[in-house]
Amino acid sequence: MPTITAFESSPDRGRGQARDMRVRWALEEVGQPYDVRLVSFAAMKQPAHLALHPFGQIPTFEDGDLALFESGAIVLHLAERYAGLLPLEVNARGRAIAWMFAALSTLEPPIVELGMALLFERDKSWYEARLPMLQDRVRTRLGELSRHLGDADWLDGAFSAGDLMMVTVLRRLNTSGLLDEYPDIAAYVARGEARPAFRRAFEAQSAVFTAASRS
Repeated sequence: MPTITAFESSPDRGRGQARDMRVRWALEEVGQPYDVRLVSFAAMKQPAHLALHPFGQIPTFEDGDLALFESGAIVLHLAERYAGLLPLEVNARGRAIAWMFAALSTLEPPIVELGMALLFERDKSWYEARLPMLQDRVRTRLGELSRHLGDADWLDGAFSAGDLMMVTVLRRLNTSGLLDEYPDIAAYVARGEARPAFRRAFEAQSAVFTAASRS
C-alpha cells in the first residue's frame, strides 16, 4: 500500500491547503487505499526524510521501491498508473497534463506570493503599497482563466488531473475575497470541492489537525 507523508501539525489548521491534500485527493479519485506517515517540522529536516525529499518538505510518496517528491509529480504518476484522472485519447491527455503544469507554474506562484505577504508582511513598511500589486497579478491570471473556462464545468471536457491541481491551487484564495470577483471560477472550485473523493480526502487531512489540537 502506498505511503504518503503529511504535516504532523499543519500550518493551514486543517483547511486542506497543504500539498498532501492534492495527493490524498488523487488517491481517493482512483480508489487506491494509502497510508499516511505524519512528520514534524524537525523530522522533515532530518536525514531520513531528506533522503525522500531533498528540500525537506511534504508530501512524499513511497510505493514499493519507488519514492517520489513534489505533489505535481506524484499526482501525475498516479494519473498515469490508474484510470480516472487522465483521458485515454492522446491529445486530450496531453491537454490535461498541460493544465496540471499551468496550475503549478502559472497560477500558483502569484497566489502563493500573495498569501505569503498576507501572512508575513503586514507589519512591513512596504506592505500597503505592495498588496494591490500582488492582488492585481492574481486578478490577471484569474481573468485569463475565467475567459478560458466560460460556462464549462471543467477545463477541458471531463474532470481530470488538470482540474484537480487547479482547484487545489485556487482554494488558496478562499479567504482572500478574490474568488468572489469571478463567480464562474468560484463555482468551478465549488464543483471540485463537492466531489466525493475530495470530501473524503478533506475529512482525512482535517482529522489530523483535529486530533493534534486535542492532544
